[in-house]
Amino acid sequence: MQLIDTHAHLSYDDFQNDLPGVIQRAAAAGVSAVIAVATDLASSLQCLELARQYSAIFATAGIHPNHLLAACDEDWQHILALGQNDLVVAWGETGLDRYWQDVPFEMQVTWFHRHLAASRENKKPVVIHTRDCDADVVRELKIAASVGPLRGVMHSFTGSWETAEFCLELGLYISFAGMVTFKKSIDLLEIAKRIPDDRILVETDSPFLSPEPMRGKKPNEPARVIHTANVISAARGQSPDDFARMTTDNAQRLFSLQKT
Repeated sequence: MQLIDTHAHLSYDDFQNDLPGVIQRAAAAGVSAVIAVATDLASSLQCLELARQYSAIFATAGIHPNHLLAACDEDWQHILALGQNDLVVAWGETGLDRYWQDVPFEMQVTWFHRHLAASRENKKPVVIHTRDCDADVVRELKIAASVGPLRGVMHSFTGSWETAEFCLELGLYISFAGMVTFKKSIDLLEIAKRIPDDRILVETDSPFLSPEPMRGKKPNEPARVIHTANVISAARGQSPDDFARMTTDNAQRLFSLQKT
């Protein structure tokens, strides 16, 4: 069984003292690739360096909505340059967030569209964050879709079926993290059951959101994506092997994963 963790923050300090061990445990658990997701310019550079060091790691480049106050236009020019590297397979993490009130919302919208425009221009997908603002994300995605087709993933999805259905209609993928394994997440698991076979992904969002039975044990790490995959595959009535093969194919197709 081979899985791909499509969203892990491997550049975070949580992993700096044991990154080789994290990679080894992931491989031992059947995780064949990990997408190291950036949140600012510094982590974009770090993720690319990790992709150069480890054959199983791919990188993204982008600025998270909650990190925008520390960013500038010069940072964005660097991000655009990084995005031309073949080891950078997606833009982001970008999106919108109303949970934290630090960053002006209009600033978030502007930068969200910058990432979406970069995705259109160089044909790499965008990794989309949304927290407490599904309606806002839907509105901005409608605007973006009126300009051209979208490629990307709604990462660590926790929204409604209506939001998921809208995103699927736009051609986006839906990814689930450890929260789908929590006992209180019955509704979310029901949504995971309805996602088409060719549009579902799994992730850890590590170092956050450790799945059951590892909930509360920090840091979360890519090896634990197997627990999320097992819960979803059981709910969908699919074998773990079939589900792993299916989500791996989806990740490879969306992110064009290939190293030379």
